[in-house]
Amino acid sequence: MVMDSKSSVHNFINKSILHREDLQDSANVIDEGSHIASFGDFEAENFLEDFYIPDYLLLPEAELRKGYNTPACPVLVFINSKSGGQLGGELLLTYRTLLNENQVFDLAEVAPDKVLHQFYFNLEKHKQCGDSLSDEIERRLRIIVAGGDGTAGWILGVVSDLKLARQPPIATVPLGTGNNLPFAFGWGKKNPVINCESVKAFLDQVKHGKEMKVDSWHILMRMWAPKEGSCDPIAPLELPHSLHAFQRVSQTDALNKEGYNTFRGGFWNYFSMGMDAQVSYAFHAERKLNPEKFKSQLVNQSTYAKLGCKQGWFFASLMHPSSRNIAQLVNVKIMKTPGEWIDLDIPRSIRSIVCLNLPSFSGGLSPWGSPNKKKLHERDLTAPYVDDCLLEVVGFRNAWHGLVLLAPRGHGTRLAQANRIRFEFHKGAAEHTFMRLDGEPWKQPLPIDDDTVVIEISHFGQVSMLAGPDCRSASINDPTSPHFQEDELYDSSEQDSEEESAERRKLGAADTFRMPDSFDINAN
Repeated sequence: MVMDSKSSVHNFINKSILHREDLQDSANVIDEGSHIASFGDFEAENFLEDFYIPDYLLLPEAELRKGYNTPACPVLVFINSKSGGQLGGELLLTYRTLLNENQVFDLAEVAPDKVLHQFYFNLEKHKQCGDSLSDEIERRLRIIVAGGDGTAGWILGVVSDLKLARQPPIATVPLGTGNNLPFAFGWGKKNPVINCESVKAFLDQVKHGKEMKVDSWHILMRMWAPKEGSCDPIAPLELPHSLHAFQRVSQTDALNKEGYNTFRGGFWNYFSMGMDAQVSYAFHAERKLNPEKFKSQLVNQSTYAKLGCKQGWFFASLMHPSSRNIAQLVNVKIMKTPGEWIDLDIPRSIRSIVCLNLPSFSGGLSPWGSPNKKKLHERDLTAPYVDDCLLEVVGFRNAWHGLVLLAPRGHGTRLAQANRIRFEFHKGAAEHTFMRLDGEPWKQPLPIDDDTVVIEISHFGQVSMLAGPDCRSASINDPTSPHFQEDELYDSSEQDSEEESAERRKLGAADTFRMPDSFDINAN
């Protein structure tokens, strides 16, 4: 009976995915036509000059050359050639054909922090020599990132850590499976067409894109980290790009124990824990073993559905022990006003918890939904914005509960909104759990005896994103936003202790970034 039900569930999910893809195809055709009608200037002979950056600003020892026109929208392009099956590599070739090949970077070959280090070093050097083009390119620069959500988060972390006076806005090309970041900001969720004309059309949209501030979130993890374990085929604690180990821990910290590792990082879309992360982990493990089977976005989504069925999350109460439920694993505390921690009451049936910054999760779904004004008032909630210094915290009971998101006005269990969140894990509840940060999952060991395992999430400034024609994210500072409210927000900034502030001032993504003392990258 259970097997028959699994088969029915799988068929239902596949039909839902196909239906959503058909709708998206139709929308893409309409969007492309309207875009060409409204802009349509990318056929001009000198169109690509608007995006060109000369070699002397890109290469280590290149000499200054005069005579370049000032580009309207200079871009640096970062592409994960391993994303999207063969698409990443082919897209890399297209961009290098259209632009200066030295301004297009393969993230499989070069680290973005080294690229930006060299670029801003060159900019400052030539600015101090009176090169006006360097100043204009720095002021107009935009960054394009092609890859999955994890790739986009990697670049966002690097840019955040540079602490630039003028932070370049970032546009994202959907080359992953979920593509939540591109979808939230209007760049679509289907893998792109990679021919020259389509890339030109995208460059035109980048040129006309609207700059938008987005909250950044700092995550601190201090926990026992084994050197070996049962995490194969993914190595133990193979963490996302945006999480980085820190060796130094404050000597006054109660968690400063031998055998513990400290990790700091950042995220921009979501942090999740529980059943959704477990399915994602199984997917990544399967893809790592058989990469040749994962070259189609539709196949990837179908595989996700199969794994959800195989792991029994549609029948979670029958096939998974209650000890894996969130309330049995961890105490959750939230902070809405500075200095006031309160316990978050989580229903015992919740098996997945998501801390959400953007209105896009698991391929474009919106777990928070759009609560009506009465519910907002009764529960002291606000409409979800990407720049309000608040995370939306949502829970799910099982996979059926997740499928509710496919229905109009469907949503998960709204638990809270918070400026700071703290997870304190129970000892002995389980050997491990699964976590996911902006699409990248890992298997996390949990305390066994008297160990203390803590995760804390807090607000960490903002980054600049580029919004495309169909942006779904709302800004609290934009009067044209459909959910705009004039409520005055509290100041979310808090002073860290002097000993902690040195650790927390960066996410760690650009740890290799070193600018000579004679150059000031924060100068206007």
